[in-house]
Amino acid sequence: MENKYVIGVDLGGTKIYTALVDLEGNIIKEKTVETLAHEGDQAVMGRIVDTINYVIDGTDKNLIKSIGIGSPGPLDVKNGVILETANLPFKNFEIVKAIKEAYDLPTYLDNDANVATLGEFMFGAGKGTENMVFITASTGIGGGAVLNGKLFRGATGNALEVGHITVSTEGPRCGCGNIGCAEALGSGTAIGKRAKEAVLSNVTTSLKNYDNVTAKEVFKEASNGDRVAKNILKNSLTYLGIAVANTITNFDPEKVVIGGGVVNGGDIVLDTIRKVVSERCMKTFVESCTVEKAVLGGKAGVLGAAALAITEQ
Repeated sequence: MENKYVIGVDLGGTKIYTALVDLEGNIIKEKTVETLAHEGDQAVMGRIVDTINYVIDGTDKNLIKSIGIGSPGPLDVKNGVILETANLPFKNFEIVKAIKEAYDLPTYLDNDANVATLGEFMFGAGKGTENMVFITASTGIGGGAVLNGKLFRGATGNALEVGHITVSTEGPRCGCGNIGCAEALGSGTAIGKRAKEAVLSNVTTSLKNYDNVTAKEVFKEASNGDRVAKNILKNSLTYLGIAVANTITNFDPEKVVIGGGVVNGGDIVLDTIRKVVSERCMKTFVESCTVEKAVLGGKAGVLGAAALAITEQ
């Protein structure tokens, strides 16, 4: 009997999103529950199992090929272990072994950036490419790459930490401890921080009309013509563009797919990134590589976990 389905588990700090997915990336049945990480590892594990049980209910188990799990890191992917992560209760937790024993199905684990990369590559904006880079810019900046049709993990499994590419020798200190990281200068968090600094200064800006200013308000006021908001975006998105340009120069992809909350700020995001790429990359890269918006949105994690289950066989 031919395998027709895989199970994708998108494990996050706030929610667990699990789906039964066919081999073309269509979601057959899905379930989302709150993670409730404060209740501990066994409770969270129980909820993962509950969601899997829900999505496979009524389906012949012989038709299910494998299970893929996407989780925040750091992970030991090879041994299927969640080492420790800020928003989940797991520490050196053998999640693959636990799921494998419960369902007697091949089970695979990878970090959330890598599975989102695989999702866009197989079912999203990167479909049909052989070499694709995925960059996500929201609270932080992360990424992944598929090179010659295969997910590129690097020696430690941490390849494409795009947020920690140095894009300036100066600037605010990044959470990693360095100065000049793309994440500290070009993420959604960075845009919000620059806005808060402006609000606390003597500059005239409509951003002062908000009790709490975030990247969302900066995009809104920039589109309304506020000079300060426009400058913040120009600077931050230029740094994000430099990170994208450096990544293109390193990997020579056919396509860079941009996901995360920042890209939803409007045309200004991709327009600025493309402009920086055209100015900073060699002509051969500019002519052969396109920069496009991710298309899977909130389903990137679960479809990426499903893609992991399909490709890791």
